[in-house]
Amino acid sequence: MTSPLATPSAPFGRVLTAMVTPFTPDGALDLDAAAKLAAHLVDEGSDGLVVSGTTGESPTTNPEEDGRLLAAVLEAVGDRASVVAGVGNNDTQASARLARQAAAEGAHGMLLVSPYYNKPPQAGLVRHFTTVADAGGGVPVMLYDIPGRAIVRISPETYAEVARHEAIVAVKDAVGDLAGGAAVMRDTGLALYSGDDALNLAWLVTGAAGVVSVVSHVAAAQYASMVRAVDDGRLKDARAINEELLDVVAAIMSPTSQGAIMSKAAMQLLGVIDNRTTRSPYVDATDEQVAELARVLRDASLLKD
Repeated sequence: MTSPLATPSAPFGRVLTAMVTPFTPDGALDLDAAAKLAAHLVDEGSDGLVVSGTTGESPTTNPEEDGRLLAAVLEAVGDRASVVAGVGNNDTQASARLARQAAAEGAHGMLLVSPYYNKPPQAGLVRHFTTVADAGGGVPVMLYDIPGRAIVRISPETYAEVARHEAIVAVKDAVGDLAGGAAVMRDTGLALYSGDDALNLAWLVTGAAGVVSVVSHVAAAQYASMVRAVDDGRLKDARAINEELLDVVAAIMSPTSQGAIMSKAAMQLLGVIDNRTTRSPYVDATDEQVAELARVLRDASLLKD
């Protein structure tokens, strides 16, 4: 299924939210809450959602849950936003099965992270990426380069090879190497999406197609305004938005949060989801952490008293 917002330069839209996965208080998948959350995020300015990614606690969900979550989000917002299914795994065949499932459900795209922990050589990355892309039957693929979690960084030579695959069209970059990312865009034609909220402005100015954001749970409209400002050459306005969100980024992406924990707390504070339950090995935000997050969001005019 083609994304309703796909363009040649931004195949998944401009502002995508790496959506948290709502659970019930006892840890079960909450599909009603997921549909409500997806609609809220799109209403607030996200033109795409990534489900079952790292922020969605994908290491703790099983394939059957991933399929049901994807179907629920597609039903809720699939006619007006890009819905990208996380299909990453450190087992190529497991990723291929997730890719086939995502294609069958009608996903607009797939997010494919580098295999983590087993530290494959670059030839292994090439085989992994192309095998999973083949399994998706033509569904557009966004690679995910995050050596902080996967250990291995995708090399320029690997990018050049896999970019020849017709389904591999983009990369979510969480490397933090602006010069390296610029070279990837120049040399391969792949669309690059910022995968690090602290660097969203820098990536957009460097030529990124958009952002795959965690902080956009609370600031999608602001990031959409930042994208427009950069497009229009209004860099002073873009910098002002970035400065307004600095404390919000720090609060949500703190080392104790990994994004998911505090994003769920933020959604609870805003009344979008009923609870902030996470699955182990994550731990739920404490009352003290939630109180501090509320202060930061109020200071940024993102939460009303």
